[in-house]
Amino acid sequence: MHTNGMKIAISIPEDIFQEIEKIAKEQKTSRSRVIAAAAREYVRKNETRRLIARLDAAYSEPDAPEDIARRKAMASYQMKRLKRKKA
Repeated sequence: MHTNGMKIAISIPEDIFQEIEKIAKEQKTSRSRVIAAAAREYVRKNETRRLIARLDAAYSEPDAPEDIARRKAMASYQMKRLKRKKA
């Protein structure tokens, strides 16, 4: 049992409750631990989805002209270095 957790009351569908009971018995743990693990996983997945959404938004913005120029300059510099190494 959690010693420093929050105690809450929730309502869940009967079929989900039965699955939680089954998992708790199989793992020899409490329903609270099963539900806490499920909630933790849900929170982690939600954080991941939010991060991906922020990255998608950032990368979907058009490149600024200075970014394009910087990439072209870097590519040119790298090509010159490669040619010098081959010579």
